[in-house]
Amino acid sequence: MQLLNKISFAEKLFLTKHLATMIKAGIPLGEALETLIDQDQSSSLKKVLQQVVAQVKNGKSLADALRMHPQVFDSFYVSLVAVGEESGTLEESLLFLAEQLGKDYALRQKVQGAMMYPALVFLATFIMGGFISLYILPQLVKFFDAFEFKLPLSTRILLWVANFMKDYGVLFFVSLFILFILGGAVVNLKFIKPLWHSFLLKVPLFGKLMAYSQLARFSRNLGILMKAGLPVQRSLEVTAVTLSNVKFSRHVAEMSETIGKGQNIYQILEKKQFGEFPKLVAKMIGVGEKTGNLDTTLLYLGDFYEEEIDNLSKNLSTILEPILLLGIGLIVGFVALAIISPIYELTGSIRR
Repeated sequence: MQLLNKISFAEKLFLTKHLATMIKAGIPLGEALETLIDQDQSSSLKKVLQQVVAQVKNGKSLADALRMHPQVFDSFYVSLVAVGEESGTLEESLLFLAEQLGKDYALRQKVQGAMMYPALVFLATFIMGGFISLYILPQLVKFFDAFEFKLPLSTRILLWVANFMKDYGVLFFVSLFILFILGGAVVNLKFIKPLWHSFLLKVPLFGKLMAYSQLARFSRNLGILMKAGLPVQRSLEVTAVTLSNVKFSRHVAEMSETIGKGQNIYQILEKKQFGEFPKLVAKMIGVGEKTGNLDTTLLYLGDFYEEEIDNLSKNLSTILEPILLLGIGLIVGFVALAIISPIYELTGSIRR
């Protein structure tokens, strides 16, 4: 099962597009799947497709065969395929699915692109800081030890850091790396993960970006499933699984459980007051439910939040750039002051 994790999102997207094209051209399902196996696919994907072909030839539907591989084909994917098979429009469902997977892929790229700039700056700062701490600062200890007068406070602080790095620098960075790995493991624990995901949503700027990505995925996926003909309760149940944030996922799953008791989505959002769902979403869903166009309204909301992610990602770089540059400038200025101040005092005392 480990091999399944190596199948990329892009591979699944191209697989769906090619399969839809071949079925639309009239090629039987089994033959279309075998043709995909013969194409230049990764070994992991070929193994999955071989098992799917075997199950289809044994009389299983494509949806049932795909359901055997949940790490590759999630509930959203399988549900749309099942609807297509039941209605006799599998090629249309696959083409529609490929289009939505493309949008989801573009959404992921937007979010990753927004996070890339600050991540690169922090990484470069960390690498440069590590190099200076391990190789440059220890050399300053010998240099300043030759001074026979009291050093300025900034220099004494820098020397303390230099001495610490000289004696424990390697241990410090190894410990930092281990703590990072352990921290990643801890926040993924079942009872910690919901708290961590709730905290991430409250982080300035980044939290809003994460919330918008979840709202876009929630709106689009729920709208697609309902447009395909799935009942609202089942659509909510499947949508909950597609959300990566635990807080969003749990609340959507709660909507699915509650909606069977005679309430609609708007009433649930108003009554429960889930903080991560803005009033705009609740009001729009309410209008969609009253007019009978909930699927169209949800797809509109999905497009709206994707545009918001675009705007926010542009503003994110604009806001973070001066903050990061100011922080780096202050550190460089402090180091320069700590080095230059004692040298200036020394040359001044020589002149006197």
